[in-house]
Amino acid sequence: MDITSAEWWFALLNIIFIDLVLAGDNAIVIALAARNLPKDKQKQAIIWGTVGAITIRILATLLVVKLLDLPWLHLVGGLLLVWIAFKLLVQEDEHDNVKAGATLGQAIRTIIIADAAMGLDNVIAVAGAAGGHMMLVVIGLIISVPVVVWGSTLFIKLVNKYNWILYIGGGVLAFTSAKMIAGEKAKIFNLKAFFEDKPVLYWSFVIAVVLIVLIGGYLMNKRKQAQSKPSTM
Repeated sequence: MDITSAEWWFALLNIIFIDLVLAGDNAIVIALAARNLPKDKQKQAIIWGTVGAITIRILATLLVVKLLDLPWLHLVGGLLLVWIAFKLLVQEDEHDNVKAGATLGQAIRTIIIADAAMGLDNVIAVAGAAGGHMMLVVIGLIISVPVVVWGSTLFIKLVNKYNWILYIGGGVLAFTSAKMIAGEKAKIFNLKAFFEDKPVLYWSFVIAVVLIVLIGGYLMNKRKQAQSKPSTM
């Protein structure tokens, strides 16, 4: 991809949107880790904790981009991203183990460690969307810093108010996962060669993966809503 091409800019927008969609976890981690600090220290914890977390995430994503050249990792990463997209749509609160820091240093450390532990989804998604281009990874993740620091809390409020935004995010992740799977180049399972010069088959596969994730997430949410309603008996 050339930086002047529409494909490059589309991939960059895809990475930024993925960061935004998956930034909810970061916002929650930051809020929980810094909540016990004085007001003047909270801002420092948020800034330095996020800088440390993003630095680790850039290095991890660059490593994953390199590893995606190995056989089977496109397929494995794509299938894992399908699951991540589904889990995004059927969210559950998993942040009870994030403890608030008593000092600035403790809060920063908690933000970095918790983000590294929870950031696998973001790393895989961004690596897949970048298509092997290191510059896209770095630019996309650097742009995500202000998104995480200032925009993620607002995004959470928007998602809570407009639930359909989450389905757009799930669709983008599913789209990225389908492209990763279709790009698998293992010798005995060369999906890239299989889909090459077959645009109708390729896009049918991509659309099918997106629809499976979205419909599956929608049905699971409907089921959970039905189970949570109090019985009238």
